[in-house]
Amino acid sequence: MEPSPLPSASSSSLKPFAYDTCGYRCSQSQQLKEHMRTHTGEKPYECDICGSAYTTSSDLKKHFLTHTGQKPHACDICGSAYATSGTLKRHFLTHTGEKPYACDACEYRTSDRGTLKKHMRTHTGEKPYACDACEYRTSERGTLKKHMRTHTGEKPYACDVCEYRCSQRVSLQSHARTHTGEKPYACDACEYRTSERGTLKKHMRTHTGEKPYACDVCEYRSLQRGSLQTHARTHTGEKPYACDTCGSAYNCSSSLKTHFLTHTGEKPYACDACEYRTSDRDTLKKHMRTHTEEKPYACDVCEYRCSQRVSLQTHARTHTGEKPYACDICGAAYTTSSGLKKHFLTHTGEKPYACDACEYRTCYRDSLKMHARTHTGEKPYACDVCEYRCSQLVSLQSHARTHTGKKPYAYDICGYTCTTSGNLRKHFLTHTGQKPYACDACEYSTCYRESLKTHMRTHTGEKP
Repeated sequence: MEPSPLPSASSSSLKPFAYDTCGYRCSQSQQLKEHMRTHTGEKPYECDICGSAYTTSSDLKKHFLTHTGQKPHACDICGSAYATSGTLKRHFLTHTGEKPYACDACEYRTSDRGTLKKHMRTHTGEKPYACDACEYRTSERGTLKKHMRTHTGEKPYACDVCEYRCSQRVSLQSHARTHTGEKPYACDACEYRTSERGTLKKHMRTHTGEKPYACDVCEYRSLQRGSLQTHARTHTGEKPYACDTCGSAYNCSSSLKTHFLTHTGEKPYACDACEYRTSDRDTLKKHMRTHTEEKPYACDVCEYRCSQRVSLQTHARTHTGEKPYACDICGAAYTTSSGLKKHFLTHTGEKPYACDACEYRTCYRDSLKMHARTHTGEKPYACDVCEYRCSQLVSLQSHARTHTGKKPYAYDICGYTCTTSGNLRKHFLTHTGQKPYACDACEYSTCYRESLKTHMRTHTGEKP
């Protein structure tokens, strides 16, 4: 469309040139031609050095100064120099504090017209800049340029100290601090400092308790997006991190790193109080409680406290009666997986724990410890009331009832009560008539082991 003056009753004398597509009016035909290029996309003025194209010759002149480095417009107050007078005018407002451009939708004000345009898109949701390679859209040209580098692989920002390169200036600035050790971002609530603003935001949540990331499946919330992603895998079962050595898979990279140390034998985490070392930081924290006697986990029902969360979960089942671990063979159920593993050995007949002093074998580690005391004579459990000592905790508990008179085991049929579950089982045999203890030398049988021992002396002639 050729520019032509259109009659106007109110503005023909001041702005006689108009574009009927958008209603734009101006005072000169050249201005109208330049405006029309915003509709056609025509950019006839091209830079001979880099090929950048512009709609007006004045924009090309401004661009050319970026190659020459010439900055003819200087600030009288601070001496800062700029390539264009418009940029200098915007800079000058930083000294006066004037912000002439105001948002119609909120209280936002700025000293720059272009910045106001960008801000308005936060209200309109407009995203005029689109990626040619994917569906990504954004409200700012600069953001689109950064995004395009994810497709081109371009990394224009290079570290002067090492070979690190990146696609964004802010990433280079953060990286540079790994060399200088600078940590400009400080926490107001504690002494924590960091080299990145984003890391400080995450840290602040440890003070505010804010957990902005919520699970869609359960009530789990977290401080960081990465923690939520890891948690989500507990629902999906996804384990993307696999060990190259044995094939074990994990839902987070840190678990894989910890696992890998089991192959190398490396134990980088050492206890300050003893010689204990481990490959896992959290395991060291748990171990340290054996020195500090800290018990941060408390039962809601009773006064029980413990040093590990898993111990509290197991204890809670003593109140609920829950036994989630069931035997596939006989149906026996247990409160812990270790209890089920021990029980399973009663089916296989396997007895992996052997005594070094005799031929005794057992399927329980604790049983072996108690048996070993028959050789050593060790009696670690002592009565607070008398001088009684014994090798097993259960024996001490039974003995304590001789002082308290407590008889917690009762038979409902006859009202018989006793201090131990073993005595209750023996009494039960008096009702059934069963006599499991039989003499090898005659037909004598009894329901009590002690009675059989006494009877055997009639054959051996032994005198106690």
